[in-house]
Amino acid sequence: MTDNPSETAALRTLIVDDEPLAVERVQVICAEIPTVRVVGTASDGAAALRLAEKLEPDLVLLDMTMPELDGLGVARHFAAQPQAPVVIFVTAHDHFAVEAFDLEAVDYVLKPVSADRLARAIDRAVARRGTRRQKASRYLDELWVPHRSELLRIAVSEVHQIDAERDYVRLHVGGPEGGRSYLLLQTIAGLEERLDPEQFIRIHRSTILRRDHIRGLRHDGLGVWSAELVNGEALRIGRTYLARVKGMAGR
Repeated sequence: MTDNPSETAALRTLIVDDEPLAVERVQVICAEIPTVRVVGTASDGAAALRLAEKLEPDLVLLDMTMPELDGLGVARHFAAQPQAPVVIFVTAHDHFAVEAFDLEAVDYVLKPVSADRLARAIDRAVARRGTRRQKASRYLDELWVPHRSELLRIAVSEVHQIDAERDYVRLHVGGPEGGRSYLLLQTIAGLEERLDPEQFIRIHRSTILRRDHIRGLRHDGLGVWSAELVNGEALRIGRTYLARVKGMAGR
């Protein structure tokens, strides 16, 4: 007797959540997705690691907040393994998205989980399967931002300006026409460390620009300089950052 081809191709999946009703809901959704086969469930982080060692799942649907060892701790353990499972965080909290990216999570699904949203995340996990794990770059190439009842995935290449707003940053995405902006719970200094300096430069304590969004530099007199942007706007360069910005222009 041969295995069912769809079952053979399905991702062996471990569900980890300390709320029994949440586990049940995810199981029900997964039962309708042919690319997933649930092989086990765990109610805490320590149990998840023990089961993962025995079951060798391809995919872990992982709650973020659990007693003792939380989802980030579990994901860090997986990230250190050469043959790590793909991780999708399933959580009620939207403010761990940057940490999730650092751990190479394939997606970040907010509760209450909808079938369509989880299915889209699992499609990404299927696409990730079979690709060779490479050492993670120290720089981000995408960000998750809260929008309505879900998190949107935004390529860093789409971001042309970042402004500090207290404990948040505002990401400006798209061109001057039809551009959008999103708030992300992250300090500008923390985000700057995760952006490729070949692509982004900080010009002020509250502003980071994508380098190819800068058309030129303008001296306004009395030692004051501004960055002229491709959309015609001019932004003042902070004195602390002036030497670095002028260095970009070979000055």
